[in-house]
Amino acid sequence: MAETKELVLLNCWVSPYGMRCRIALAEKRVEYEHKEENVMEKSPLLLQSNPVHKKIPVLVHGGKPVCESLVIVQYVDEAWPDRAPLLPVDAYGRAQARFWADFVDKKIFECGTKLWKLKKEAQGEAKKEFTEGLKLLEDELGEKKYFGGDAFGFVDIALVPLMAWFRTYESFGSFSAETEAPKLVAWGKRCMERESVAMSLPDPAKVYELVCYIRKAFGLE
Repeated sequence: MAETKELVLLNCWVSPYGMRCRIALAEKRVEYEHKEENVMEKSPLLLQSNPVHKKIPVLVHGGKPVCESLVIVQYVDEAWPDRAPLLPVDAYGRAQARFWADFVDKKIFECGTKLWKLKKEAQGEAKKEFTEGLKLLEDELGEKKYFGGDAFGFVDIALVPLMAWFRTYESFGSFSAETEAPKLVAWGKRCMERESVAMSLPDPAKVYELVCYIRKAFGLE
């Protein structure tokens, strides 16, 4: 990996948003320091670096913080433009990539969070929106290898942390992702063959175990 000074990622291992940043940095082969944050007891550095939202991930480059995962991925792409481009070159392609990444945040991860945060009787609408979103993403993927075509890129990075969370979503939502969106699951497995993805995503069983602990602690069982 290339030598990079004063680059720190403030993150929590289970965060799908932090996983995006790790994948982007790995694709660019950029060295950085990973600082694990306790989201229940936020460090002074995190609060100082992200005083608006006070949450991870934050990329601190030369003392300057960059917040929000999709913004960080775009920053990484622009800061190291000489290797592994993550966004399309043309303006329309970049706009489309940003649109679908935004869709992932608003329709996939938000609904996925509802699936494990809500009690079972309140999960119906979230499950419906979640599975509908997966099918829309399947349509956008089509027969392509990755969302951008043959090249792994921005939308893939935005979505692939889903692979670490599918077990949790399926368990609490009582559905099968492979049944609902087989092409999307196949795409995810293809992405997992990439070193940048495999090294950045945690074991789904550990994610599920943590979520079970959180649900129990907050009386959601």
